[in-house]
Amino acid sequence: MSYWFLCGKGKVFGFSCGLRRGFNYQQTFSLVNVKLKWVKDKALDAVIAGERDLRAACNLVSILSSAPDFCLPIYHLSRHRGQLGLPHDHKLSTFIRRYPTIFHESYVFDSAGTLVPCFELTLEALNLYHEELGVIRDNMIDLIDRLCKLLMLTKDRILPLQTIDQLKWDLGLPYFYIDNLIPNYADLFSLFRLPDDRIGLKLLSWDDTLAVSQLEKNVARQTEEDLKNNCLAFPIGFTRGFGLKRKCMGWLEEWQKLPYTSPYADASHLDPCTDVSEKRIVGVFHELFHLTIQKKTERKNGSL
Repeated sequence: MSYWFLCGKGKVFGFSCGLRRGFNYQQTFSLVNVKLKWVKDKALDAVIAGERDLRAACNLVSILSSAPDFCLPIYHLSRHRGQLGLPHDHKLSTFIRRYPTIFHESYVFDSAGTLVPCFELTLEALNLYHEELGVIRDNMIDLIDRLCKLLMLTKDRILPLQTIDQLKWDLGLPYFYIDNLIPNYADLFSLFRLPDDRIGLKLLSWDDTLAVSQLEKNVARQTEEDLKNNCLAFPIGFTRGFGLKRKCMGWLEEWQKLPYTSPYADASHLDPCTDVSEKRIVGVFHELFHLTIQKKTERKNGSL
């Protein structure tokens, strides 16, 4: 994972210096030319592709479940298209008709007297939705902790709702979490207007018991010396068929031995132009992945 964030377009950032720990790290940058063979993971690609349709269908189920009689005309559903993640050239009604076991189609007249499609949840879909609500209730503490930790990863414990909306599927948040979940935890969260006039969600209190990263929890994977020097290493695995040249592997091994800064710790003292700071950034992404249900998210969601 760390390699994915630190390497790109056939070049790797290498660092040369004496490994002096503490605040006196002095690093210089050099480029090492490396020819990489990019290998696709077809199994993972298939999972990602299939999940897009699943996410869109689940979001539609949530939208319909909040409607009177669990039924809405197509023009009402189209207002939520931006949250569905469907391709722009993909007709919404065509997508919905793919799943007749979830959505039942009928027709109603609009205000102009035109007959338009109307979709409602089938009994099977409604039963599954109620089962989902039960799962959410049973895991509410874990869900709230994930949201708290997400906000704790940010500098001011604030994120725009737009950013959280992009991550809510991965975090397991309900579709209408702002209306149905946040008001129940007024002691933890508050809506906040950002300088650019967007609305953000702010965490009101810091919880030290949550400020422990997944890497710090996995102490069993670390050597006694690494734990003593706080040089925690990230678990790394490569797709089958993907390999690194020996000099890259050597650099990566040295980089893994650098001090680890928790993503929940104040990093204002770190020089952003050093590899110690770079390792801290990788640690933020590593923790973000572990906050998601399936330990993954789309690349566009990585810029918090």
